[in-house]
Amino acid sequence: MNKKNMIILSSLLVCSLESFAQNQVEATDSIWKDMDLDAVTVVASKPLVKMETDKMTYNVEQDADAKASTVLDMLRKVPMVTVDGQDNITVNGSSSFKVYVDGKPNPMFSANPSQIFKAMPANMVKNIEVITNPGAKYDAEGTGGVLNIVLNKQTLGGAGSSDLSNGYNGNISAATGNQAQRISAFISGQQGKLTYSANGMYNYQKMNGTTISFDRTQKDGSLMNYYQKSDMKQPFSMGNISLSYELDSLSNISATAGLTTFGQKLNGHPLTQMSGGIYGKGFEYGNEMKQDLDNTSFNGSIDYQRFFNKKRTNYLILSYLFSNNPTHIDNYTFYDDISQVTGIQLHDLLSKSKTRGTEHTFQADFTHSLSETQRLNFGAKYIARTNKSDSRYYDVAADKTETLNPANSMEYKNTQNILAAYAEWKGNFGKWGTMMGTRYEQTWEKVKFEQGKGDDFDKQYGNLVPSASLSYNIAPGMNIGMNYQLRITRPGITYLNPYIDRSNPTAISYGNTDLDVVKSHQLNMVFNYYNQRFMLSTTLGYGFCDNKIEQYSFLDADNLLNTTYGNVSKTRNASMNVFINWLMFKKTRLMLNESLSYNDLRSDALGWKNNGWNSSTMINLQQTLPWELQWTVGSIIQTKQHNLQGYQSGMAFFYTTLSKSIVKDKLDLSLMFLTPTDDKLNIKQKTVGSDYVQNMTVKVPLRQISLTLTWKFGNTKKQFQQAKSNIKNDFQEEQQGIQTGGMEK
Repeated sequence: MNKKNMIILSSLLVCSLESFAQNQVEATDSIWKDMDLDAVTVVASKPLVKMETDKMTYNVEQDADAKASTVLDMLRKVPMVTVDGQDNITVNGSSSFKVYVDGKPNPMFSANPSQIFKAMPANMVKNIEVITNPGAKYDAEGTGGVLNIVLNKQTLGGAGSSDLSNGYNGNISAATGNQAQRISAFISGQQGKLTYSANGMYNYQKMNGTTISFDRTQKDGSLMNYYQKSDMKQPFSMGNISLSYELDSLSNISATAGLTTFGQKLNGHPLTQMSGGIYGKGFEYGNEMKQDLDNTSFNGSIDYQRFFNKKRTNYLILSYLFSNNPTHIDNYTFYDDISQVTGIQLHDLLSKSKTRGTEHTFQADFTHSLSETQRLNFGAKYIARTNKSDSRYYDVAADKTETLNPANSMEYKNTQNILAAYAEWKGNFGKWGTMMGTRYEQTWEKVKFEQGKGDDFDKQYGNLVPSASLSYNIAPGMNIGMNYQLRITRPGITYLNPYIDRSNPTAISYGNTDLDVVKSHQLNMVFNYYNQRFMLSTTLGYGFCDNKIEQYSFLDADNLLNTTYGNVSKTRNASMNVFINWLMFKKTRLMLNESLSYNDLRSDALGWKNNGWNSSTMINLQQTLPWELQWTVGSIIQTKQHNLQGYQSGMAFFYTTLSKSIVKDKLDLSLMFLTPTDDKLNIKQKTVGSDYVQNMTVKVPLRQISLTLTWKFGNTKKQFQQAKSNIKNDFQEEQQGIQTGGMEK
């Protein structure tokens, strides 16, 4: 159960347009300007929101509300992405997705997306790319696709550019509110053949007064009532630097490095009451609960690119990526007077868990032009991945002396070596655009138990992952397309780790080393329509999976609630996503982002099934007031969300923002207010097992107000010109910027 707070939701302030260009890495977009798939690009006074059959690009830096928002707030606006009441993120209807940063996989972000995104200020990010059909070039992992976060950096020239003038841009931002304080900065620029960018941020969030209460009725008639009120502190910091140097007119080299630290301190005093069944008249007990979490992640990469012709249509990219992601969690449980407790064993205890994930990735990608309208991408990749878990369980005596309990402790190591190769063909034939590709990944996996119960084993398996898409340009401003993909998810150490968490005397949780790779199929049809005042994008999707990993719970012979994972679920999902942007009047805009789906979940192994409709609606109204004040008011409403064992209730909250640029657009001021319908956001969850029923309520203090100031500096005007926005120009096209059958540079 995710106990974290939901952060601000703001609104969308970007001019939108659909296109059907096939996805490719941002660094090579301009190379294929004359041979990309059918697309319509309109260049107005602000950058675009690009809607494609297999990728959506949302330009965060040009959203006026991004000045006071977090990355999580921006994600709530993005089609194909849903953030629920407890900040859980799904992409294309799936919680299994990969997070990339600047086009490279980031294990830290993939493991903790909601915690990181709600701490990151939106002004650190340039674009958010939702790649629902990544194609053969991307890793096959992540059944929902890829969420690519493009960090804010600006360069004046770059490799192969004739503009090698020197210059820099940057900003410093500070935010303060009733729940969080944040400071961030970034700078980017160019000095001759060297381009550079760097950013850093620190965020401190506190949330006091979150409550969790539930009642669990078991088959034997026993009843458990639980209540917990907790306070949380969450510091987060991040820094990134990237360098690129043009070696000559046909080659360049670049390097990146990033460091992220994340912490969480949770304190509470739960009260538990047991009665009925085997507990008779019952009893109650309380305990002090404390959790300390520390996570530090490092990512570094180096890339070499070489072009083989003057048109730059044939090129090779060699890459190396290293990542290291250690996490340390301490859980303390100290009980009050337990002299009256009978029927269960209560002991003060301490558990310490250390996990570390390390990856080395070597990759080679080659792009070759077959003709003016066709190209071929192919390449190979090798990943050496090691996951370690060291979980120690300590018994704590009355004098607080800690004694290691080796029988309940475990040290575990999982290694994966993955070798992959892919080939992908793209073509453009008049109004038709096509893409076909396939990727093969061979995995060698080894598991070793260095301490604790468990059998060492080795296994290997291969996965063939096809992908395809077809698009047709019906008329200017009207496109249709279809794509298919097969995606896989390898279970990570959280799912595999067999360590038994005994910190709760009435429940235990553990992983499952026998989990298989998940295979998920997805078919989407996309329709886009655009005119100068109205834009519509609709995606119809159908997905199915016969071995999805589900978390499930059951009562054992000792009356303990067991929670674990298994490939136990068959899922069928039909969905519709609608994105509308309507310029109602010269300075008034209405925007709608709607997601509707019907989910059918069944488990033959457990004998459970569930189904139902899910809906998420985000609507806002934006108005330009006198003196160029930007005002937004909006709401997000979600209905009941179904899972295999029950459901989670819906939610609703409202928000408003007011922003203004002063001092020749160098200083941005933004004020935000957000509130649920009640004083707290109430989230209800019902779970039905074979031998118990549980009803839970989580209340989160969501009401927030914050003020953000951003100062922009630099010796070029580019940044300030881009930051300025006027609704009246959002749908005014510049004739020279309309391109059909090409890709925007």
